[in-house]
Amino acid sequence: MSELEKLDLGSGDSDEERREKLVELFPEACEDGKIDLDALRKTLGDVADEDDERYAFTWPGKANAIRQSQIPSRATLRPRPDKSVDWDTTRNLYIEGDNLEVLKLLQRAYHGKVKMIYIDPPYNTGHDFVYKDTFGDSVKNYKEQAGLSGQSNAETSGRFHSAWCSMMYPRLKLARELLADDGVIVASIDESERLDLQAILNETFGENNLAGEIVWKNSSKNDSAYVSMQHEYLLFYVKNKSSNSGEWVQRKEGLQEIYSAFDRFHQRYGNDWKAIHAAALDWYKQFPPSSPVYGSKHYSWMDEKGVYFPDNISGPNDGQYVYDVIHPVTGKVCKAPDRGWFCPKDEMERRISGGLIHFGDDETTVPKLKTYLKNTEYQSLPSILYKDGRVASKKLAKMFGAKVFSNPKDDEVISQLMTALGVSNDDIVLDFFSGSGTTAESVMRMNESSGSSIKWLLVQLPENLDENLKTATSSSKKIVANAIAFLENEGKPHLLTELAEDRIVFAGKKITSEVEEANLQPSLDEDPKRVPDIGFRVLSLDESCFDESDGTRLYDSVVKEDRPDQDVIMEVMLKWGLEPTLPVESVEVAGYPCWSVAKGELVCCMAEGLSVGALEAIAAMSPRRVLILDRVLDDSTKLNAAYVFGRGTPEGDEIELRTV
Repeated sequence: MSELEKLDLGSGDSDEERREKLVELFPEACEDGKIDLDALRKTLGDVADEDDERYAFTWPGKANAIRQSQIPSRATLRPRPDKSVDWDTTRNLYIEGDNLEVLKLLQRAYHGKVKMIYIDPPYNTGHDFVYKDTFGDSVKNYKEQAGLSGQSNAETSGRFHSAWCSMMYPRLKLARELLADDGVIVASIDESERLDLQAILNETFGENNLAGEIVWKNSSKNDSAYVSMQHEYLLFYVKNKSSNSGEWVQRKEGLQEIYSAFDRFHQRYGNDWKAIHAAALDWYKQFPPSSPVYGSKHYSWMDEKGVYFPDNISGPNDGQYVYDVIHPVTGKVCKAPDRGWFCPKDEMERRISGGLIHFGDDETTVPKLKTYLKNTEYQSLPSILYKDGRVASKKLAKMFGAKVFSNPKDDEVISQLMTALGVSNDDIVLDFFSGSGTTAESVMRMNESSGSSIKWLLVQLPENLDENLKTATSSSKKIVANAIAFLENEGKPHLLTELAEDRIVFAGKKITSEVEEANLQPSLDEDPKRVPDIGFRVLSLDESCFDESDGTRLYDSVVKEDRPDQDVIMEVMLKWGLEPTLPVESVEVAGYPCWSVAKGELVCCMAEGLSVGALEAIAAMSPRRVLILDRVLDDSTKLNAAYVFGRGTPEGDEIELRTV
């Protein structure tokens, strides 16, 4: 009999999918299964660039970097319930492993689903770790990297920048495939690789999809030589500008301080608006130009409706609206703006009667429009960000009792970016250079404040801190030593991932405590706050659960002896395009034990004794997919399975049947 269809255990190739689309669009350019570039150029006509000289960004090793993104992964992600929090209910993922392999493994399950990617990759200072990719055994290479992560990318190397570009290119290429059409990637970088990163992003995302750059002023250091670098960069690219209009706004910082100050002034001076104005002018003087409060110092007046500033009242066109406006106290005609008023007379009278016009002491001053702070709390995402980089370090040092992370990112900054970019509801946020785990805390805190259910997906290489300590210098040596002391655990390797997982657990507990404390004294007009999803499933990169006879052909259903059913199911989920956060439960169907993923989205038959009755009962569950291990099938069972599942569900829907 013909064999049942096998499950593809590779991670897939997005480039191959694009090639298939190209053939579909231009069949005349395809011959013997290959793309005829000359025929394609003729078809494209004038838009094809046939000039031998053209602008291009390249480096030694670029061809290999492109190839790295095209090699399907045969690895898997193994469940680690022992290291997880709320395994059965959480929708968050923390993955330990080389992000190149992990990004490949996530392609089917998360293709086009991620709303925002935030990354803070190695800055390539000559001392930070640079991933060493290989065309050989990818998992073996990854395990070697994890043990030797203290290596540096020395500036004496002739390919200092090339090595970094080759590391970043395939990862960004794969990351783009995971973004939704309206998705955004935000990449943090300093001056060392700023230009190279933008060039790579221009190529992988398209320079037309560059959405802007933020200069993050996060330091006040005073270097002795040349220009003192006190900032970093945040580069923004969208997946597709036609799907993302870029209406990104954020709430101005410092508003609560301003409102609180004016409340105090009002309590002290009552409705003496001039006294309040004088007090406000004096209060604003304490803030330096870099303060977010200083940027709103023109809001120095107040009335019964709130804090405002007297705005320009001139007309849009010279002489369009010319009429007399009477001063409410002197009864005389007010001085008019040179261009005339901004609106017709009836609209002006309506605003005057509504108290929306600011008049001077007498008619000699041109009146102004009252622009209220409460109506202008939001602004376009600005290109300059002021936030001291030491704030995040101090926060984590307090959490751990010592400084254990070098230069962690600020969770409040990432939360602000998520809000501005419209991340909400059930969106997914990915960070595949997750370091200290800041992105996880940012998402959890945003869910706490907004009531949303945003999911986070973090990936981090489990760097060996013991090896890092051997090469660490000056202040970083003390930081690594502090981290190792915190993780002291019976002689086992001390890993960065364990430290980050602890940070996420600490943050979750603190959020839970804050919510519970707030609910002890709830506001009369508010429902009790809910604790967000503070859990996470831990998965670790490893070799496939299935033995290979060579690089391409599998033995029939040879499951490695040390792999339990849960490991096999997780690999099947990934290779079949199911999110690894879906619930998995053991069920018994007509006396046969099997596994059900997401209430029948996938049913896995992995035990001996699969009868016709069990097959019929499984089909009656209306599953979308059924996986049967070859080892439990004989010729008779294969025929029965093909017949039963070939009929589809009782509702007439197709059932996909695969074996492995």
